[in-house]
Amino acid sequence: MTPNPPATLAAAVDAATARLRSAGVESPRRDARLLICSLLGGGPELLLSRPERPLDAEEARLCEAAIRRREGREPVSRILGRREFWSLEFLLGPETLDPRPDSETLVEAVLAWVRSDAGSGAGRSDGSHDLRVLDLGCGSGCLLLALLSELPEAEGLGIDAAPGAVGLSERNARHLGLAQRARFQEGSWHGGLPPAPDRPGAAGAWDIIVSNPPYIPSADIAALAPEVARHEPRLALDGGADGLEAYRALVPAAAAVLDPRGLLALEVGAGQAEAVSALLQSAGFAAVNTACDLSGTVRCVLATQARKSRGSASDSRQTG
Repeated sequence: MTPNPPATLAAAVDAATARLRSAGVESPRRDARLLICSLLGGGPELLLSRPERPLDAEEARLCEAAIRRREGREPVSRILGRREFWSLEFLLGPETLDPRPDSETLVEAVLAWVRSDAGSGAGRSDGSHDLRVLDLGCGSGCLLLALLSELPEAEGLGIDAAPGAVGLSERNARHLGLAQRARFQEGSWHGGLPPAPDRPGAAGAWDIIVSNPPYIPSADIAALAPEVARHEPRLALDGGADGLEAYRALVPAAAAVLDPRGLLALEVGAGQAEAVSALLQSAGFAAVNTACDLSGTVRCVLATQARKSRGSASDSRQTG
């Protein structure tokens, strides 16, 4: 990984590890191994199975470029252009957030609601479960597409203000074989939300609305890890002065188009659940619950307009 690159895979990983450690990367060897092995067409296990594998000049050049980018604190997922989320592979772009495992809490909580007594009435009035799902600020499409992968009769729409995010979500839907049930369009939650397809009536259209909106207070962004502050799209991070600006617009807009039996599920930042819950209650939501990620941090708030019933999402991360 120098003008005269190491001749073997093991030597390349060792040299890259030292460079990333000097750059302050938190997991230098893991990142060096993942980057180099991926660029050589294998997984991290390649280092164990073929440590003496030689690198040709082109491979050395590709690995050098990738390690330089990681030295600049660009995330591994952005260098590779993909991220695994909910055991699915998503392509990434400059206008999309890098999906994180914490966001799987929201997917898991929504699925728990759908499969519970509380969610049993969602869907068409005849009781069938062809659910309609709306994803606000869809980014890479990870939330909507993860849900559709688990709900084979569901269809959904993802909305994002960034044209590049819309195009990338469409690519991810095709890549995952979900394009027939997922649509994406440019837009926002300001000025009203579109009705669900095949659902007549002005309101009560969407069975499930999900969102991971920008929730970082503006003044806090610069102090975030370089991987976030330098490389995530600011539009997807900046939640205004107190981090709640998006929720103030999103909550009443969602309330206007959510089926009375439906669910609104919002990802929140640490310490924001109480304030977001108050906004939901002010908008007429009667039952408000939370779900925690694996670290015990409240990661999402779930709300229904119907009165709280047995089987609704609880204040813990659902498993199963």
